[in-house]
Amino acid sequence: MSLPDFRPAPNQAGRPDLYELENRAADPDGLVLDAMRQLAPWAGKTLVDLGCGSGYWLSGYAAEAAMVTGVEPDPALLALAAQRDRRARVLSGSAEHLPVDDASVDVVHARFAYFWPPTCEPGLTEVLRVLRPGGMLVVVDNDYRGGEFAEMLRAAQDMAWRKADVTDVWWAARGASRTEVLSWWDFGSRSDFEDVLRLEFPADVAGSWLAEHPDAHGLSYGYVLFAVRSVGCGRLLDLTQDQEST
Repeated sequence: MSLPDFRPAPNQAGRPDLYELENRAADPDGLVLDAMRQLAPWAGKTLVDLGCGSGYWLSGYAAEAAMVTGVEPDPALLALAAQRDRRARVLSGSAEHLPVDDASVDVVHARFAYFWPPTCEPGLTEVLRVLRPGGMLVVVDNDYRGGEFAEMLRAAQDMAWRKADVTDVWWAARGASRTEVLSWWDFGSRSDFEDVLRLEFPADVAGSWLAEHPDAHGLSYGYVLFAVRSVGCGRLLDLTQDQEST
């Protein structure tokens, strides 16, 4: 299948071993998962992990959901995800080409995958196709305003503040709720932390931060979760009155 919307992720696709370390270190108290679960409980339901990468989160989802499908466009990562947990099926696909039947899914998760406004409308349309009435899409994105990771993002990207504003406006126009979660990274070793930070940021940005924090094994990390609910027929329920912060 041709997937024209697929763009290889420079971090996970380039070094899946380091991205595995990053996932293990991220959000050690499960604050993001708790927020995701509050927005769209998946116990006993059908869940799609869109852009599942190497499948790191599939086992956790499969422990609660009735059925879990990981969807991933990168062939190398797809092969890794397929070996992760036999309770989850893993399929080749993308945000704009979901290999899932119409109105067959209760919850779709997209964790740092595809949904970067304002060019992601086709993917949202495709997600609405597969969601049942009442089904939820939960998108996990970086908070460009809160936490030390956000400070580094702003140092690395000249238009980071503008990107955050565009993202908020785009999702609000589609009736999405917006939930902030301030968490952190916690690495077991300084060397792992350094390797991951250099994976995620240009050498000058990572090097400068590490030099200023010689004893750090992690940093504070802000997340933003956007959630939209399908009412069927490709339409969304306005959730903007339900915004909250964690």
